[in-house]
Amino acid sequence: MVDLKKDVKYVKGVGPNRVKLLNKLNIFTLGDLITYYPRGYEDRSKPKNMLECIDGEEALIEAIVVNRMTEIRLKGKTMYKLQVRDESGIGTAIWFNQSYLKNKFQVGKKYKFYGKISNAFGKITIQSPVFDEEEKNNNTGKIIPIYPLTYQLSQNVLRKIIENGLKEVEGGLQETLPSYLLEEYHLQNLQQAMKHIHFPNEFKDFTIARKRLVFEELLSTQLALLELKNMSLTEGNGIAFHEEAKMSDIIHQLPFRLTGAQRRVLEEIDTNMESPRAMNRLLQGDVGSGKTVIAMCAAYKAVKSGYQAAIMAPTAILATQHLENFQKMLANTGIRVELLISGITKKKKEDILHRLANGEIDILIGTHAIIEDNVVFSKLGLVVTDEQHRFGVKQRTRIVEKGQNPDVLVMTATPIPRTLALILYGDLDISIIDELPPNRKKVDTFAVSKKMEDRINNFIREQIKEGRQAYVVCPLVEENEEMDLKSVEKLYEKYKKEVFPDYRVEYIHGKMKPKEKDEIMTKFKAGGIDVLISTTVIEVGVDVPNANIMVIEDAERFGLAALHQLRGRVGRGEYKSYCILKYEGKGEVVRKRMKVMCETNDGFVISEKDLELRGSGDFFGTMQHGLPEFKIANLFEDMEILKSVQSVAIKIMSDDPKLEKEKNKLLKDLIKDKFMKRIEI
Repeated sequence: MVDLKKDVKYVKGVGPNRVKLLNKLNIFTLGDLITYYPRGYEDRSKPKNMLECIDGEEALIEAIVVNRMTEIRLKGKTMYKLQVRDESGIGTAIWFNQSYLKNKFQVGKKYKFYGKISNAFGKITIQSPVFDEEEKNNNTGKIIPIYPLTYQLSQNVLRKIIENGLKEVEGGLQETLPSYLLEEYHLQNLQQAMKHIHFPNEFKDFTIARKRLVFEELLSTQLALLELKNMSLTEGNGIAFHEEAKMSDIIHQLPFRLTGAQRRVLEEIDTNMESPRAMNRLLQGDVGSGKTVIAMCAAYKAVKSGYQAAIMAPTAILATQHLENFQKMLANTGIRVELLISGITKKKKEDILHRLANGEIDILIGTHAIIEDNVVFSKLGLVVTDEQHRFGVKQRTRIVEKGQNPDVLVMTATPIPRTLALILYGDLDISIIDELPPNRKKVDTFAVSKKMEDRINNFIREQIKEGRQAYVVCPLVEENEEMDLKSVEKLYEKYKKEVFPDYRVEYIHGKMKPKEKDEIMTKFKAGGIDVLISTTVIEVGVDVPNANIMVIEDAERFGLAALHQLRGRVGRGEYKSYCILKYEGKGEVVRKRMKVMCETNDGFVISEKDLELRGSGDFFGTMQHGLPEFKIANLFEDMEILKSVQSVAIKIMSDDPKLEKEKNKLLKDLIKDKFMKRIEI
């Protein structure tokens, strides 16, 4: 049997240098490698005559080299030109800065070239084509998979490594689905599916392979979720919090009125908390809909019933913000709130841990630091995880284990269409805050081309003069030659030296140490920075009421859900706020996405469109459902498979709740392997 857990560095063609690049793609084992699926395919199997080619299309041409390659030195680069001919005419293959090609071609010999064709003014050129000698099929003559890449790793190299990985598992890949499912749903066996998903002979091979792999991925997810739900229903009794501990006592003390949606959600939570069954609830609410006050009211009820509450946030600065809000709102209640983050002193941490274990802290707010083994609660009754997609089931489980069946409230500001949420969060009940507080200002959104850069900069300048602050967000931290997007560092230099030399410009990104990030965000909140250049690290973050401009560079590179989250960083104060989406590209999908952002501020409408236009791979790109990221399923395209799989999962679980029957052994192994250390079956 093949060892799929074997380190990928031992696969032929990898070695010590390439293993680091593969690790960046989350490929650590042989199993990771063969399940790193293509994002698309190029049909390089059918040659065309040059004159048949349409301007701008990518095509395969079989042509004879007419003369030796010429080298032309241009400003900053070198062009290599090769004249070729087929039976329809003469064309020119062009490459840049690839000196190794100079002696690659023999005059009079036939080669296969695949690349983008320019057919203008009677001249045909093939731009930067890949090629093979006539009798070879390394880069041409077949359907070629195209993979998501990281900088310094080419398609050819990754393709060859995956091919080597598939050779290693050939004939030895163990089936993961029971034979009764393969037969009943006409599914291909795993060995064939794995081969054809990477290297299909025809596109129908890919379709058959994909159906099988999507079915397996969605079925294992559904079974795992049902298992989690069964566990929460059968695992002893939860806590029945006191009816006398009334949330209304704290609600009446708030300096603002709750929305109807907030009151409805609190009633659902109150009913849950008073029942003896452990609460497992997902709270969805758009950016700024007021989820924090819901968490605070639930924590108040838990504490007044004699229990402790834990609130877990993804960043230290967000945890600190929660602490400030809780202390302000609970000031007259006698409830003791404390903050546990990695940046505090050793002495302070020891004091907190001592008081927590003795029951002298009622509500502990913190980051991942809360799930460390040395954090012991005296009587934990409620666990709230904020921004659920940053944690995942495993971490949620670890903190829950610190109490005796505590109630769990999972909060997310990433709106997910309700039908999808019911399927993805099969282990949780769902509450939705579908109404914004009346003081939340609508953010005006504009999608503009790069040509309007000067006007945008002048607008930012005017706002800063009036005392406001701006975010500028771009998608990458380092330059990536393949995508040629502005990096944070490069943009920072430009803004600081050229665009806003008279203003205070800083930058922040995810590769910084948490302490550095917190210091910069604290400085920005205090008004010490005028323009903050950032990656999406600020997507989940601190309130800066004075920041009223969000500029997003290369907006076409972001999913709508991410754009909406980023837009939610502004409009949090009394000032008119703006979101400016700078984008390139004239494609219909890009235009549709920008139009959606300009027309609506409703996160649920946006999430529906995001799924429709981008698919679930990007939508759930950061494990937003707390389960392993889908590698191949697209929840919009595959909704029909998902629905049928859901009924299959329910049928299997009702017949065999613990998957103990021999016929379901493979399913039990599949779930254990896929969700290892996340759930116990």
